[in-house]
Amino acid sequence: MENKIGVIKEKITYYIDDFDSAIGITINFIILGLILLSSSIFVIETYSIPPSIFVFLKQLDTVILGIFTVEYILRFWCADSKKSFLFSFFSFVDLLSILPLFVGFLDIRYIRILRWFRVLRLFRLIDFETSIFRIKSDDGMILVRIFLILFSLIFIYSGAIYQVEHYSNPGVFKNFFDALYFSIVTMTTVGFGDVIPLSEAGRIVTVIMIFSGVILIPWQISILTQKFLQQTQQSNHICSHCGLRFHDRDANFCKICGTKL
Repeated sequence: MENKIGVIKEKITYYIDDFDSAIGITINFIILGLILLSSSIFVIETYSIPPSIFVFLKQLDTVILGIFTVEYILRFWCADSKKSFLFSFFSFVDLLSILPLFVGFLDIRYIRILRWFRVLRLFRLIDFETSIFRIKSDDGMILVRIFLILFSLIFIYSGAIYQVEHYSNPGVFKNFFDALYFSIVTMTTVGFGDVIPLSEAGRIVTVIMIFSGVILIPWQISILTQKFLQQTQQSNHICSHCGLRFHDRDANFCKICGTKL
């Protein structure tokens, strides 16, 4: 009996994290689609939509939350070390994404902010996303990570500032686009001053945005600049022995296998 349970756990773990088999690709495509769909639902709900559509989106989001909850339970059940699983980064992100299902009945806007963190689940699928677009180089992986970091932060901050400011400042933060505009302007420290948060929570979120923008954006730009300079200093000369494609322009020997170029 224990052996059968162990085999089932291995199969579930394999298909959830596998990006090669048809079943694994299908499962991860579904999870990726649900993440993007749930994030789109949050954005759509910030606009004026018919009540019937609003109710439908609420029900759809509840179904998505239920699927994510089942996935979280399966991952926990299949984990070799339950403690390591609970305290891992991805497990924490997964927990944040399903927490509104259990506390949503309180209907507190500060708890509903947690919904916007669901987009962080994209990082769990980063290997799957790069395999979809056939990105295999280190530079490509770095670009994907930078894009996901910036996209996720801007999306989360936009949702957070909308969630805390819309009720106290509905004339300014009318929808997601207004919040997105404010987030980009604030994180890039442009600060036009045409949009100002009124609530204390909104000002706290704004301060966090500014610190994130000052620290994160120059850091990511520096990484991109270093990669760009590295590419310009290399020639597209293929090693005849190991097949390495890029070498320094003044290199006489391959830095991997030592073959003369």
